[in-house]
Parts: sequence; C-alpha cells; structure tokens
Amino acid sequence: MTPPKEVPPYVIYGFFFTGLMSSICFRVLPIANHLWPESFRPIWYVGVIGYCLFFLYRYRITLKRRRTIIGMNLLSKLKADTLGTDDREAIRYILSSLTVSKEGLNYLIIFVLSVVAIAADLALG
Repeated sequence: MTPPKEVPPYVIYGFFFTGLMSSICFRVLPIANHLWPESFRPIWYVGVIGYCLFFLYRYRITLKRRRTIIGMNLLSKLKADTLGTDDREAIRYILSSLTVSKEGLNYLIIFVLSVVAIAADLALG
C-alpha cells in the first residue's frame, strides 16, 4: 500500500464552508420561523443536506487514515524505528488513538440520522 495523497486545498475549504453554512442555517431557523415562516423548511433542508455532505466527507477522511495506519502496518514499523523513546511513544499514541477512535462512526451516525430526518420530513410533509 502506498501512502494516500492529500486533497487539494479547494476541497478542504469547500467542505469547511459547507459545514459552516449548514451550521449557520440551523442557527438561523428560529429567527426565520418567526419572521418568515415559509422559509423554515428550505433553510432546514440546506442545513441538513450540507451536514450530510460534510459528515460523509469527514467519515471518509477517518477511514482513509485508519486504512493507512493498518494497511501500512505503521504501528509495528514504528516500534522497530530508531526514534527516541519519547518520540516513538508520542507517535505511537497518536496513531493508536486515531486507530481506535470512534470519530468515524460518530460522523456516519450523524449522516445516517440526517438522511432519516430528511426522509421522515418528506414522508410527513
């Protein structure tokens, strides 16, 4: 396995702004509902769909990191390296914590629940 390539900055910033826009949409909802009730659902959809895209992207990054660590056997290779004891322990901790983190599952659950919320609203609405 070869190390994965970094994504271009425009992708990183694109998803950053997608997440930011979604966050703003949810925070605007109470105001919009009070001042322009007809705008509530369109704003809510933009927020939920934006979060779906953002969290799916974050989930894929987490999977990519884990697959790299496991696929390249980095933890074992690190143990055999000539780094200083403190350096190796710090790097081992970082890699190990990324490997066992539930961050990816968290993103996946939020994504799935967002899709369920959209489906429920479409079914009810």
